[in-house]
Amino acid sequence: MEFQLVKAGTSVGANYREANRAESRNDFIHKLAIVEKESAESGYWLELCQEAKLGNAELRQWLIQESRELLAIFTSAGRTSKANRTPSKTRQH
Repeated sequence: MEFQLVKAGTSVGANYREANRAESRNDFIHKLAIVEKESAESGYWLELCQEAKLGNAELRQWLIQESRELLAIFTSAGRTSKANRTPSKTRQH
């Protein structure tokens, strides 16, 4: 369980860094969606740690709250980016 949390948690940071180096708005939106997914997964593992009473209770609760706040920030950023995206030309098939 702890390994999965470390994997998902560190993936949030790595993918956020990649999103900030995106080559286009669509690339940014795609990479930010990955950040959202990894952030949600981190929250899941933290909640499992909470249920299993692993580690320090106060620290667990703080981490869960931080995880929820970060997920809200990433979700909001993704929605804003999608809303501000310039419409692309429709492909002709």
